[in-house]
This record gives sequence, structure tokens and C-alpha cells, in this order.
Amino acid sequence: MDFSLSPEQKQIRDMVAEFADEEIAPRAAEIDETDEFPADLVAEMGELGLMGMPFPEEYGGAGLDYHSYAIGLEEISRASGGLGTVVAAHTSLAGNMLYAFGDEGQKQAYLTPLNRGDDIGAFALSEPQAGSDVPAMTTTAERDGDEYVIDGGKLWISNGSVADTVTVFAKTDPDAGRKGISSFVVRPEEDDGFVVEGTEDKLGDKGCPTAELRFDAMRIPEDRLLGEEGDGFVHALKTLNGGRITIAARGVGLARAALEEALDYAQDREQFDQPISDFQAIQHKLADMDTKVQCAKLLMHKAADKKIRGESFIKEAAQAKLHASEVSREVANEAIQVHGGYGYTKDFPVERFYRDAKLNEIYEGTSEVLRNTIAQQLLD
Repeated sequence: MDFSLSPEQKQIRDMVAEFADEEIAPRAAEIDETDEFPADLVAEMGELGLMGMPFPEEYGGAGLDYHSYAIGLEEISRASGGLGTVVAAHTSLAGNMLYAFGDEGQKQAYLTPLNRGDDIGAFALSEPQAGSDVPAMTTTAERDGDEYVIDGGKLWISNGSVADTVTVFAKTDPDAGRKGISSFVVRPEEDDGFVVEGTEDKLGDKGCPTAELRFDAMRIPEDRLLGEEGDGFVHALKTLNGGRITIAARGVGLARAALEEALDYAQDREQFDQPISDFQAIQHKLADMDTKVQCAKLLMHKAADKKIRGESFIKEAAQAKLHASEVSREVANEAIQVHGGYGYTKDFPVERFYRDAKLNEIYEGTSEVLRNTIAQQLLD
């Protein structure tokens, strides 16, 4: 058991932190205001190897361990929650689907350009009536010769309107329940019938477009099927399980950002002829905030460690994501309180951190679903 970072992990942390501080953070408020996808920053992250951090170099990745990936995503999210989601959806979901379940040809054709940052990835699972209840999906994929014809739609798809490669889930056997779900690779620019209905105007997570997609008799070749027919439900569960570690990283990054702002403000702001950091009430808030952040980091790295070792990490990933999600909201809330009235205005970034943090408790497994998952693991 080693709680210190390796020299390589420190180097990754410092490199990503420098990029986040110099390139992302100065534009974070603008991205939040305009809600425009920062394609230039994403391209720069691709050049730095940040769009394929945990994948082997043979597929264009950076070949980093999952601790380093989580650390990198934590630093990106500290500067911008929206960009944290862009990278997480691209890498943990779309990228991991292709790496874990794609054949060699699919990895070379679709994963490699994702890892290099040449393409953007998205993961299309949720539907209006099928969020946590995945088997309730109504999107279908019907075999027609050497093609599949996909009909239906998806909702809440991060990167959905800007993606070059989308992993899509559909029912190849509608009567088989979860065993009738399959997964596919879709290329929006190539596949007729792929329609972006629009993007959501969200509370936070700005800069990462969340799209509604429609498939109108969209034909794709049979070699776009990932694995075998009926494997899709298992693909989704395994991919989301790994993705929860990086949503924990997003939560840790946002909580750290809120804590750092609160620390700076508390030492600068004076009331009653002294910095408010001299008051015990403020000191206790800061102490609790930091303790929560450190606990969340430990859970995140524990889950990453079990994943690296090839051990089951279902409970650990759920706990890391659950705790970091709630901590990010709680710490951002306390940061606003430390700022007082100023914290409720857009003149200070803590209100953005609060809006960005709330999403952590909803996507890639709601807090309620994760508590069910943890309890099931305990009782099994």
C-alpha cells in the first residue's frame, strides 16, 4: 500500500495542471457563459495525449495507468467541469467501449483516431423512458442482409452533437429483454439517418453539448456490431462501472477548485478588522471541506487500484462516484457560504462550481441507483 505518487504520476499531474491553469481556467467563465464547445482546447488536449490517456500507445493512446488518468481528469475538471465531462464521455465511455469490446479492426479504425484527438467520441445509451431502466429502451436494430437498420432515439448524450464516433445501444431482439440489447459503432457523418434533434440548455456542465439524437432507418454495415448480438447490456454495465471512477475524479477536481477559492477568499476578506479566516466558524468549514476532498480522493484511487489489478471493483467504483459526487456539491455549497453574498454572483467562480457539481449526482448512475448497487454488493 503506497499513498505517494510515482515520479511519472507527478509529472502527469504537473503537466495537466499547468495546461489547465494556463489554457482552460482563463476561459472557463467564457465557456460557461456561451456554452460553446471549445474545439480548439480539445484539439490541444489531443496533441498533449489527454484524449486517450489510459489506452496503449499501439492504438494512439498515452499508455497511462488508471491512477494517472484519474489525476489528469481531476486537473481538467478543476479548471472546467464541462471539459471534464467532454474528456470523460469521450475516453471512459466511447473509448473504453471500443477498447474492451471492439475487434482489432474496429480498434484501429475507430479507437486510434479517438485517442489521438482526431475524432470525438460519444456513448448513446439513455432514452426518454430508459434512463436508469436500461432494458426499457425502444431503439431497435434489425438485420437486413449485411447491414443493420437502426430506428429510435437517444437523450442526454454528452458530446452527441459534435461526435465523430458514437457507440449506440439498440435492441436486436426486442422480446429478449436485457439479453436482446446489442451495441454498435455509428459514424454520424457517414451514416444517413443520423439526426441531431438539438442540445439541452443545462444548469451547468457548459461547453459539453448534451444532445438528443434520432435514428431514421439508419443503415450501418454489419462489421459495426461490437462483440456478439445480445452483448450490449453487459457492455454498458462494465463500461459505466469504469466510467464512475472518472466521474469521481471530476467531482474531486470541482471540490478542490471550490476549496481553493474559499481558502483564498477567506484570507483576503476582512470583517471586524480581521480576515474571516481568523474566525473559528470559517476554519471549521475549511477543515471539513478539505477532509471530504481527501476522503473522496482515497476512494477514487482505491477503485482505480482494483481496476488496475484486474479485481472486481463494482462496489469501490460506486462508492467513489457516490461520495465524490456528493462531496463536490457539499464543498461547493460551503464555498459559496464562505463568500457570502459575493458567492451567489457570477463575479466569483464558486457559483459555477456548484452548478457543475450537481450533475455528478445524476449521470452515469444516480446516487440512488449507486446506493442500491453498493447494498447489493454487501448483501451478495
